[in-house]
Amino acid sequence: MSVVIAILGVAVALFFNPLWIAFEQERSAVPAITGYTPNQVRAVTGSILADLFVGPPEFAVAVDGQPVLDAAERSHMVDVRNVLLPVTILFGAAVAVLAVLLATSGRRPWLWRAIARGSTALTVAGIVVGIALVFFFDAAFLLFHRVFFPQGNFSFDPRTQRLSQLFPDQFWTETSIAIAVVGLLAAIAVSVVARRQAARLQADAL
Repeated sequence: MSVVIAILGVAVALFFNPLWIAFEQERSAVPAITGYTPNQVRAVTGSILADLFVGPPEFAVAVDGQPVLDAAERSHMVDVRNVLLPVTILFGAAVAVLAVLLATSGRRPWLWRAIARGSTALTVAGIVVGIALVFFFDAAFLLFHRVFFPQGNFSFDPRTQRLSQLFPDQFWTETSIAIAVVGLLAAIAVSVVARRQAARLQADAL
């Protein structure tokens, strides 16, 4: 399980950073949608990300004296932060457990076989999720939000509310597919390496 969480965490972290977000916002024509300049989009997004990952979670960024997010949007972002914190802790714990196992049992075939099984299971799951994202993205996106935000404050009007304008459907579709592809490739690579390492260590023990 630790290897699955570690791979997923790395795949997500690769795309939830200012460089990728700015790239996708440009591809999604966010300045045109919001009416902000590119510099204003970057500044607003940077402030939202800082509040999300560092805090305090105020999300009170303004442009020309006008708040960017309304009360409902700010409340949703607080909920996002409340989900993100335990997930981040879980990722850190998984990486720590994996590091300890590799340090103490890295020469034992059973560990590498376990890593191979976990990454193989993730590969299969990644294929299923990838297909779902390509063909049923809207339903998958809605299901995700209903599971993690059961209070229901996640539906915003893209005509008037900035959160949907800053992170439009194209942003989420392309980012989700990119995460799925990278996670799948990483899982395949880890599975191949782990199986070879297990076989090598088993041969050395004979």
